[in-house]
Amino acid sequence: MALSKLAANSFDLTDNYALTGTVTGVVSTQKLFLIKNIDASSSGTVSFVNGASSVVLDGTYKTYLFKFINIHPETDQKKFEFNVSIDGGSNYNVTKTSNFFHAYHGEDGSQAALGYETAGDLSQGTGFQSLGQQVGNANDECISGELYLFSPSSTTFVKHFLANTNRASGNAYSVNSYIGGYANTTSAVNAVQFKFDSGDIDAGRIALYGIK
Repeated sequence: MALSKLAANSFDLTDNYALTGTVTGVVSTQKLFLIKNIDASSSGTVSFVNGASSVVLDGTYKTYLFKFINIHPETDQKKFEFNVSIDGGSNYNVTKTSNFFHAYHGEDGSQAALGYETAGDLSQGTGFQSLGQQVGNANDECISGELYLFSPSSTTFVKHFLANTNRASGNAYSVNSYIGGYANTTSAVNAVQFKFDSGDIDAGRIALYGIK
């Protein structure tokens, strides 16, 4: 797959790109449009609310992509998580069902394994969904990754999400997590919030993109 640049300025998170590729002779194009960057600094939460501060989270795009870049917790070994809202961010408590598995490997070469993480899933729960647990707060530790949210404005279907993150844990492990599930609502999702389960987001960037 080739990456062709659409914008004239330098390669950074402010650019938009077209992904073009040929599969069984059919040429397809996907365009990735940056909607909003939010840079956290001692932030309790980071929220993307449709219609607020230039955020678009409606039927404009069928798929939305959040990218997490070097999200650093204030407090050691905390859980990075998200939730969604159907009332413009007044409440982040939508019922969700999900699954969570990860692979991990210690910096000293020990305990490499792949497994399901029951503490990371939800079964018709309204709480925040984990995107990575035990994120370290040493100067060089953080979590990065991405979250896809599909057709949030649909009033017919549940709202599926897929996420992949990698974190430097507080006990010196690299942990690669895969999360999937759905917000079990046919109401339109119009806001998404990110936070740690305790303490602030000390630093890092979350970027929201629309995909056409």
